[in-house]
Amino acid sequence: MNDFLIGIGKRLKDIRKKNNLTINELAFKANVSNGLVSRIENGRTIPSLPVLLDLIQSLEIDASFFFEGVEKKSNAKFIYLPKDSQQLIEKEVEAEGFKYLHIFSKSLHSLGFEAVLLTLEPNSKREKVITDAWEFKYILKGEVKYLIDNEEVILHEGDSLYFNGKLPHVPVSISNESCIMLVLYFYSDK
Repeated sequence: MNDFLIGIGKRLKDIRKKNNLTINELAFKANVSNGLVSRIENGRTIPSLPVLLDLIQSLEIDASFFFEGVEKKSNAKFIYLPKDSQQLIEKEVEAEGFKYLHIFSKSLHSLGFEAVLLTLEPNSKREKVITDAWEFKYILKGEVKYLIDNEEVILHEGDSLYFNGKLPHVPVSISNESCIMLVLYFYSDK
């Protein structure tokens, strides 16, 4: 089931971009917020059926066509993705100085998994967000302060952090250099 749910956001984004629509334009047409569209496209939330159907209708496509492109469960023993399948993504519309390179998002059995490289620029800013995933961060370069709920953790190159994404969280730039981190999201059907 998780393959299917993760695939909905990716499919929505692919069709929106193919139709040259911005997140703003799609949100306006579907009468939902920009933030909701962004969270759906990036796997941070799953839309209700009425919202999903409004989004599909706003893309001016047939629902059956939409679901043809959504990944189905497979019994694959491994997954290979070449480098050219990676793409820059917009995770938060309101964020400044956050650059996400989408490396991987697939599901095997009941575990969904997404990997991105996040470059956090100096003076970046964003509000706290929540995700429906457990999150793992590994600092490849630089340093960052992570605010999780009401606590803060300073991370340096080589440090790791793992937490429940349902807690409001945000990384905060604390140096004059970019911070690069590997971010892993783990989704479960359970």
